[in-house]
Amino acid sequence: SCRTLGHFWGLVNPQLLALVGEFDGVIAYTGYTYASFWLAALAAKLRGKGFIFSTDTSSLASRDRASWKSWLKPALLPYIYRLADAILVSTRYGKQVVEGLGIPEQRVVITPFVADNEWWLQEAAMVNPVQVRRDWGIPEDAVVIVFCAKLQPWKRPQDILEAFAAVNLPHAYLLYVGEGAMRSQLTETAQQLQVQDRVKFLGFLNQTQLPAVYRAADLLCLCSEYEPFGVVVNEAMLCQCAVIVSDKVGARELVEPEKTGFIYPCSDVGTLSSILQEILPQKAKLVKMGKAAQNRMESW
Repeated sequence: SCRTLGHFWGLVNPQLLALVGEFDGVIAYTGYTYASFWLAALAAKLRGKGFIFSTDTSSLASRDRASWKSWLKPALLPYIYRLADAILVSTRYGKQVVEGLGIPEQRVVITPFVADNEWWLQEAAMVNPVQVRRDWGIPEDAVVIVFCAKLQPWKRPQDILEAFAAVNLPHAYLLYVGEGAMRSQLTETAQQLQVQDRVKFLGFLNQTQLPAVYRAADLLCLCSEYEPFGVVVNEAMLCQCAVIVSDKVGARELVEPEKTGFIYPCSDVGTLSSILQEILPQKAKLVKMGKAAQNRMESW
């Protein structure tokens, strides 16, 4: 039968038990929810090899909001993490979580999630934002917000729509880039809120098309309640796009409030709306923040 990756037995590689002996150590990127992780850990321990694994965690929250995971994780994760000689995390928030579970500081190493900075900068430099907006049917002097993510519940795409509608600035537009289960609901909500003429759904776009999107936008918004990192933040900032992220987004580490973007409490549509109310009329400040965002990425 065809095996899928969506469960514990999705990755099973018994040959790891022998293969590990040919190397000095193991770096596991599979995650502890797969059988192969445990096979690799067992082989490393039996053969006295170094064992390193990565975790993208930036909090102990679960994407599916399962309450049982919230109490099980703090109990089990310390035992799992102690299997490793070193643990790779993507943000300082992840480092705080792992160390908070009792893992010594010297065994936790930050290896940031990155984009190909050179490629994004080159592609962004070739974009004509005016032409892109013309193709979208958006005025050159408009203020454009982009939400770039799957339209799934844990991404909370409805929050930016509700905040956008509450501000109700006639020269502001909202773009959704991505597909997902919530698209029809968002379309209906936009109509109910009477902003459908200024909300556009671009659907799924290939990565090669994204520099034009970010470069022609003024502001990226990522509202997720579960987002271990969020590399779209890197991408947007490299394209001179300021950002607004919730305080559950791991990539908030990149955001310098009021300089490169804003951070707001997740699900707090009122605060998000207030941020939009303040910044959207200030086109010049958005441009300045976008340039600062690109400069910030030089050291990431």
